[in-house]
Amino acid sequence: MSDDILDAKDKQILYHIEDFTSNADEIQRRVITEILSKNAHVEYLKQLGLDGSTDISTFKKLIPVVSYEQLKPYIDRIADGDDSPILCADTITDFLISTGTSGGAQKLIPMFQSELLRRLATNYYAIPMMKQLFPGLLNGKEMFFNFTRAETKTKGGMVAQLLSSCLSKCSLFSSVEVLRAYTSPIDIIRCTDVYQSLYCQLLCGLCQNQIVLRVGALFASTLIYIFKFLENHWALLVNDIRTGTVDAKIEDPLVRESVMSVLKPNPELADFIESECSKGAWEGIVTRLWPNTKYISTVVTGSMSQYIPQLNFYCKCPIVSVFYASSECFFGINLDPLCKPEEISYTFMPTMAYFEFLPVDRANSNNGEVGQELVDLVDVKLGQEYEVVVTTYAGLYRYCMGDILRVTGFKNKTPNFSFACRKNVILSLDIEKTDEVDLHHAVTEASGLLSPLGAIIVDYTSYADSSTFPGHYVLYWEIQCREETSTIPSTVYEDCCLAVEESLSSVYRQARSNNKVINPLEIKIVETGTFEKLMEQAVDRGASISQYKTPRCLKSTQMIELLDSKVVSNYFSQEYPK
Repeated sequence: MSDDILDAKDKQILYHIEDFTSNADEIQRRVITEILSKNAHVEYLKQLGLDGSTDISTFKKLIPVVSYEQLKPYIDRIADGDDSPILCADTITDFLISTGTSGGAQKLIPMFQSELLRRLATNYYAIPMMKQLFPGLLNGKEMFFNFTRAETKTKGGMVAQLLSSCLSKCSLFSSVEVLRAYTSPIDIIRCTDVYQSLYCQLLCGLCQNQIVLRVGALFASTLIYIFKFLENHWALLVNDIRTGTVDAKIEDPLVRESVMSVLKPNPELADFIESECSKGAWEGIVTRLWPNTKYISTVVTGSMSQYIPQLNFYCKCPIVSVFYASSECFFGINLDPLCKPEEISYTFMPTMAYFEFLPVDRANSNNGEVGQELVDLVDVKLGQEYEVVVTTYAGLYRYCMGDILRVTGFKNKTPNFSFACRKNVILSLDIEKTDEVDLHHAVTEASGLLSPLGAIIVDYTSYADSSTFPGHYVLYWEIQCREETSTIPSTVYEDCCLAVEESLSSVYRQARSNNKVINPLEIKIVETGTFEKLMEQAVDRGASISQYKTPRCLKSTQMIELLDSKVVSNYFSQEYPK
């Protein structure tokens, strides 16, 4: 691509990427030295014997690898109002909440403002790449759906909020330059009522449909929810655009005022949207309603890969996933944004934190057990899987993230990683362990039996039912069929049960077929819209629609009860897997 479309700032960013990927080892040594120097005398490090030392080998010798539960007593003290330097020399000003929908409980992640802004500034890394790939990208707007949850206060009076909420409130997001790039005014994005916010973000995006060049949300599951919301509410949206008024359900005065700054009576546009939506055919609806859309921006790795076929159905344009980040740390950037969604890898940014990697052998159910030697960022091996361990500026030391990554290549001296799965998100009844990747592979294999009949799996989850002995695996599937598809025979679903079992590990198959310690796998078909209800239940309990992920292995009895109340039919494997 020509450099003509890049300004001096863009070229500086590209140079910076080239520099930090070429000097990752040196930068990592500098980062850990800075962290240890700054936090030399905090209570946590002093208790472990590292009082003032910045020697890396001493750090690795004295500081243990920990999970959140081991840091929780220290974090709780900060949350309760203890402002002494417990984990971090900088004063902790607030907490980021990790949602826990991937399989764990919510966590409070300590944060201070300058560190948050440093992380968010990495968003600028993507601009030169995207400008090169999509000329004219900055001449339009982005319809990016972001949602804000009401913040909470800890016992000590400190703000605790989700990362997605924090984004909408931070000074970087509030700049005039950024706000002009979005279709929705800031008061709509900051509205904590999900229905009002979503409805009005869609309304504003439709009003500006000709200048929308990018469509996105943090996770693919959120986008699918939004497109289904459009299916159910397009008539109301059309009426608002035709009349230049806002539906009565939108009660927040700031939101109504913000919408009216965008909304004007436009019968011609209303007729166009009504014509497209009234067809009842939703394939390619994004590029039909927003015809200048260049790409979709969302996370489609890990458990989100389930939604790639649905995104392709709705969007008919490239799917781009630029960053790999979490509440605990920002990790990497995708330097090949137009790669296939199934092939996305992220180049780690060595400036973000100090990274170590715990080797994982999932084939032997090893899962990176204590006792293995951690390796540094530049020492990972191609094709090997690792659990990420981070040391951050905000007071996490040798902290296990629980993300399992696979090394796919290198950019200069810096490794590229693909997301494999979450650690310990598993089904298990005996000695077998079925993780997220194993389950997704098995469901994908079984879905091949539905495709010829015009049916797809919209979403799925599972749990290991041990209420009887032997126990058995239960899968919940929501199915979507083409209009011409008649009833799917029960034998097909029974064959799907067997196909799932035959795609699981040899340990599972032996436990099922030889040892008879696991009963036949069960698939429960649930009503259309059930997984939307599952998301809404999680949102009602404090999750953010922006950060919600369908848990692939259920631990919540409330979620299981909701799913069971929506079951329309169930099927069992009729044969033993080979």
